[in-house]
Amino acid sequence: MTTTTSRPQAPPEPGQPHEPRRGWWWRLVHRWHYTFVGVLGAVTCFCLSLTPSLLPRGPGLQGVVGGISAAIGYGLGALAVWLAGKLINRPMPRPGRMAWRILGALSAVAVLIFLYLGASWQRDIHKMMGLDAPARPRYLLVLPVALLLGAGLVGLMRLLRHAARATGRLLGRVIPASTARVIAGLAVILLALGVLNGVVLDGFFAITDNSFKAINSETEPDVSQPTDPLRSGGPGSLVTWASLGKQGRNFVGGGPTVDQLRGFGGVGVKQPIRVYAGLDSAPTSRERAALAVAELQRTGAFDRKVLLVVTTTGTGWVDSGGVDPLEYMYNGDSAMVALQYSYLPSWLSFLVDKERAREAGRDLFNAVYGAWSKLPLSQRPKLLLFGESLGSFGAESAFSGADDIRNRVDGMLLVGPPNRNELWREFVADRDPGTPEILPTYENGATIRFARDPATDLAQPATTWSPPRVVYLQHPSDPIVWWGPRLAVSRPDWLEEPRGADVSPDIHWYPLVTFWLVTADMAFSTGVPAGHGHSYGAEPVAAWAAIAPPDGWTPQRTADLTSLISEGG
Repeated sequence: MTTTTSRPQAPPEPGQPHEPRRGWWWRLVHRWHYTFVGVLGAVTCFCLSLTPSLLPRGPGLQGVVGGISAAIGYGLGALAVWLAGKLINRPMPRPGRMAWRILGALSAVAVLIFLYLGASWQRDIHKMMGLDAPARPRYLLVLPVALLLGAGLVGLMRLLRHAARATGRLLGRVIPASTARVIAGLAVILLALGVLNGVVLDGFFAITDNSFKAINSETEPDVSQPTDPLRSGGPGSLVTWASLGKQGRNFVGGGPTVDQLRGFGGVGVKQPIRVYAGLDSAPTSRERAALAVAELQRTGAFDRKVLLVVTTTGTGWVDSGGVDPLEYMYNGDSAMVALQYSYLPSWLSFLVDKERAREAGRDLFNAVYGAWSKLPLSQRPKLLLFGESLGSFGAESAFSGADDIRNRVDGMLLVGPPNRNELWREFVADRDPGTPEILPTYENGATIRFARDPATDLAQPATTWSPPRVVYLQHPSDPIVWWGPRLAVSRPDWLEEPRGADVSPDIHWYPLVTFWLVTADMAFSTGVPAGHGHSYGAEPVAAWAAIAPPDGWTPQRTADLTSLISEGG
């Protein structure tokens, strides 16, 4: 049996103090010069990022959110130390090794506890939405992803700080040092913002615009040019097939066929009219709107029972689940018109094309209304309006308020309205006392009503609901509806009031952190089952049945059509 003995350490040189052995925690934080309060802030924010938000998060997404939150926490902690040092006019004392050891031990315990709790919270949210929860061991992947991303972000900020200091030293040779430091700091910040905005963002948007423009020219394999003159792009159309764009071609080439309508509605079926104008159909929004109205007149749309004006999302997409029900309900005796205003998807359009959405919604409705209002009252079709997500933002833009809506439309359905919708915010802010933000009542439900589940919620309040009827569909778990900049600094009403049916009771508001959590939710808001998040499925069927039911329509017909739309019919 052999034994090994450790090599004796060399004694310190004469006159040199003995250096105690330092642990890995001490070496790590001092090698990379992390501050005590900064690390404390990073650990705190990382743990808070593991708390639940509106939608389920997988380990990868949670790691990204955790890394960003940790970097924010470190930055806030470092800023607090710097400000405190300026206020007392001397450097803050540095914690010793014992303080670091305590912080290390407490941090390890806190991180492990919150990882365990985070996995439990995510399992609950997954089950709440009918999804299979990820296995607990996979949740350990959150930690390395967050560490790498958080350290990378902190390192990037330090590079900017070093650049500012180097610039300050150069300027300090010709101007006072204090002034040089201020000017250098501002110069680096402005340069970074200029590069980010002028080079990175402009380049990003140029690339994405070209990419989505190329996608816009594509046609789905199962979509072909209409042979019916009642569709834009078909025989006799004033709009060319090529100018419709990808989503426009999907719209005019989609919808239920006459045989499908006959199978659901029986006799008296007509071919539905679908009109669309793409970005390439005319140079300006007003010209595209005028072209669309000319198409409506060419196809005889104003002679139908119902005329639906659709405000699209960014790419020009129209949700079939929101518009197909009307064609079934009216046996095809309907006409629909939509307008494209961007190549970009909704989230990018909301950043750079928001004014285009507003302009398109206003121009299209005003043009249609101008032609519709000149008809004799007895010859006018029901004038309805539909918008989903960013489309609801554009649809609202045609009106100044509730009275204007009542005077100019026969019904309106807005699905998943973004938090920045002006009229929506006005109606929610002025809701009747005692009603919650997630399901408010406005003016006792006289015209405008809100619903999570239109099959049940629209019956409340039990007061007269006279036409025109306006419905907002909004899920308590839809981050598109509840996300806004103010979420970073103030607790919203929907987190002070009782939670929605599909929202975790463990969700709480934390400054900045909750903002990032809900921001991350937005990226995958439609990746959940219908009835949750930004996925509304066949819910518009019950909403349209309440807004503008045809003669003889029954609850059983609503149930049958809901099943049909849910199955993709």
